[in-house]
Amino acid sequence: MLSLLLIFDSEIRLSARFVQIAVTNQMGTNMLVRLLITAAAITMIAGAVNADYSLTILHTNDFHARFEPISKYDSGCSTEDNDAGKCFGGTARLITAVADARARSDNSILVDGGDQFQGTLFYTYYKGTMAAEFMNQLGYDGMTVGNHEFDDGPEILRGFVNTVNFPVLMSNANISEEVLLSDVIEKSTIIERSGERIGLIGLTPQNTDELASPGSNVIFTNPVGAVQIEVDRLMAEGVNKIIVLSHSGYRTDLAIAEATTGVDVIVGGHSNTLLGDMDGAAGTYPTMVGDTAIVQAYAYGKFLGELNITFDDDGMITEASGAPIIIDGTVSEDATAKERIAELALPLDEIRNRIVAETTGMLTGDRAVCRQMECDMGNLIADAMLSRVVDQGIDIALQNSGGIRADIDVGEVTMGEVLKVLPFQNTLSTFQITGDILMEALENGVSQHEDGAGRFLQISGMTMTVDLSMETGNRVSEVMIGGEALDLGKTYNAVSNNFVRNGGDGFGMFTDAENTYDFGPDLADVTAEYISENAPYQPYTDGRINMK
Repeated sequence: MLSLLLIFDSEIRLSARFVQIAVTNQMGTNMLVRLLITAAAITMIAGAVNADYSLTILHTNDFHARFEPISKYDSGCSTEDNDAGKCFGGTARLITAVADARARSDNSILVDGGDQFQGTLFYTYYKGTMAAEFMNQLGYDGMTVGNHEFDDGPEILRGFVNTVNFPVLMSNANISEEVLLSDVIEKSTIIERSGERIGLIGLTPQNTDELASPGSNVIFTNPVGAVQIEVDRLMAEGVNKIIVLSHSGYRTDLAIAEATTGVDVIVGGHSNTLLGDMDGAAGTYPTMVGDTAIVQAYAYGKFLGELNITFDDDGMITEASGAPIIIDGTVSEDATAKERIAELALPLDEIRNRIVAETTGMLTGDRAVCRQMECDMGNLIADAMLSRVVDQGIDIALQNSGGIRADIDVGEVTMGEVLKVLPFQNTLSTFQITGDILMEALENGVSQHEDGAGRFLQISGMTMTVDLSMETGNRVSEVMIGGEALDLGKTYNAVSNNFVRNGGDGFGMFTDAENTYDFGPDLADVTAEYISENAPYQPYTDGRINMK
């Protein structure tokens, strides 16, 4: 009779215990049969209770204050074009798209992969308050800190976190010494949906201290170790459905998925990666690495990511499907939100509608171009910088492509368009460096070319050759300045922006430069004045950066 116990699942401990008692006490056969029937019923009930769990993960990333609709070039879109259905995104459309997606699902969450801050006059004027207002209205369930959330230091980030109704997360940073953040930002959190607990973990770029202004009290750490610590902690609390909100870039997300255990989904950002089966996509949606599903939804609110996941009883993904939903002119705009954005835009109109110049062709500021090669927008900005200070004996100009944020269309150029290209309020910085330091900087500029990093330099007053087949640190050659070959021992006078001069984007070699002055005019004003002085401006490239 004891052999009958072997048919029971180990989880049905209660019924198995009854059978054991029955046998031990030598109960009758009829009693034992009844207990066996009870055990079978409990097994069926347990199977019903532990049914698969389905969840829709709606996600955005790298919104960059694009509250108004954008053009196909990710820059401003006119009212006429918007009314004609030619524009994309904007918060009013995003509200509709999220509502429609929620209606398609019985169980959903909405999360963000970071970089809500920076990119338009809305951020310049309102900082994080406008983002907080609309994210609360949209009903986000969680967000990670992007590097641009640190553009104006911990104080502005603190104000944002205090205002939003959802957790803002960052696992790979020690903030214990930063009193403005230590009590408001968590490494991870647990939310509940339809009776299940879901773990959320935040990630910020490890080099945020180079990309923004977090201050010396925030110490960033390796993302892999940080994620694994939080996964282990969440699993110890019985959470077996874990989502990482990662503002780290697609390549880093692939590496995290490969090097960690227990991560079910990574919602990415930072690299503005489009995934799916459409033209220009960098991979599949989702991209599966082992048991981990990786998603990202480009940038600027042009897409809403919609990932449909099914988990089994153990929290393992059994099914993952979905796509980034394009938020084009067919998506209606929420009338209340549209009216509110128009109201908030009123103080900005006088600034951004002022016509400063005219261009005979489109100026390309697309990151896919300017972070890979010489681009006409980069030439414009670098030439404008050098022109402004050439009478001070400045030899060369250096502009990081990460500071170039939009295109400018052909025709009249408004100050608003210039500010979308150069939204960071960077100032001109002049300094002196030796040729060997300059060469180190040029190598840094191309050191992460494969990743599309913003440290790629646009230049003026010089030419150079870049051979990407060579190892990192040995890619730049044939550097010419003023018609002469670079002299490693000579001192050169340079101009850049204050972000680069103070070590941003890996240019730490400039922090010890001689005769530094970081308080020149705003780079956007300098560029607008240069276009005006050379109007109508004709975009051009001239081979100053020779890519091999």
